[in-house]
Amino acid sequence: MNQRFRITRSMQENSTEPSITLDECKEYFAAKADFSYSDTLTVKGPESIMTINGDFFMWQLGEAQIPFRLYSGDLYVAVSHEAVVPQMLEIATDLQADIVEG
Repeated sequence: MNQRFRITRSMQENSTEPSITLDECKEYFAAKADFSYSDTLTVKGPESIMTINGDFFMWQLGEAQIPFRLYSGDLYVAVSHEAVVPQMLEIATDLQADIVEG
């Protein structure tokens, strides 16, 4: 099972912008060539397909797509590949946010 992490500013007392906004994410990820925005995530299982609505910033990692989901002012990502960790750290640093597990 993958660990899930949250990129958040909610723990910062002096933050002028406690939430990470959709506009901020769209601008930030638009500058990254290997990211694209999607308002749905489709998960294919062996016997079914599930579609989840939301704000997803999809990171193209080789053949895989890793979703970073914006939800309630935080970005969530599951560490499904070792390359996700440095990417997650870079995003948190750039957005002046913290990383918490869960």
